[in-house]
Amino acid sequence: MNRSRLAPGAGIVTAPGDQPVLRTSEGEFLRIDTGRVGPGELVDRLTEGEGHTSSAELDRLVAAFEEAGHAVTEPRRPPLTGRTVHLLGDPVLTEPLARFAAAEGAEVQPATAADLAGLAGRRDTAVVWCLDSPVPEGLWDEADRLPARHTAWLRCHREGAHTWTEPLASAPGDVTAAHVRLRRLAATAAHRELAAYWAGHRTPDTGPHPTEPAAALIAALLTADLIAWASGEPHRGSGLPARRRLRRIDLRDLTVTEHPVLPVPEVAPLPAPTARTAP
Repeated sequence: MNRSRLAPGAGIVTAPGDQPVLRTSEGEFLRIDTGRVGPGELVDRLTEGEGHTSSAELDRLVAAFEEAGHAVTEPRRPPLTGRTVHLLGDPVLTEPLARFAAAEGAEVQPATAADLAGLAGRRDTAVVWCLDSPVPEGLWDEADRLPARHTAWLRCHREGAHTWTEPLASAPGDVTAAHVRLRRLAATAAHRELAAYWAGHRTPDTGPHPTEPAAALIAALLTADLIAWASGEPHRGSGLPARRRLRRIDLRDLTVTEHPVLPVPEVAPLPAPTARTAP
């Protein structure tokens, strides 16, 4: 007996006096042609895993659900199962992120900057670095090399009342922290002032620091990016893909804005000057 059940998020809706309709996990409604199979038989089979009757036609109908991804035979595995997430940074952000990533199946381990070189090249590994402050010059240079060796690299930091979550990078050519800095400098007329702010030429920090709800929101957004990396599925929805998305979270009202960002191509070095001879 086939033990298929409806896929997570999917359901069968029966309006009074009408044929059953499938509500997919994407929220679409699709009419079901059950043929000679009674709607109740199909519902029993896809909700209980078995019914009082079975037939070749019912088996074919259930197989069609499976082929389209609307029914599954195996229990759902958490999306980060088999992935290792190494966390660095400030506990106000790493602690909720550790809980969320572990709840989604990840093996979560603490790490230090000295560990980064040994993590490069591990394809099932992600490094996440969270700062409740601006990023000191050069701090993320070593981590920026991880994607070139197919190790995922994700990060966030705070600048005043805003926390930024940067695009997840996991392959050569993805957006690194250095790319984000260059793009942000190019996008503002106050590029000299922004560079000076990053370099530490600023007054002492006055916060606001993430509250518990704010930290949970940031951790949830980072976990969603990790799930997108682990799934390897094409981007869905109207938002930006994780590999091209820079988010800004306003800690005062928890609003989130998304900004597209692209990698910065390497610039070829200028040719060496050639000696000129007098005519």
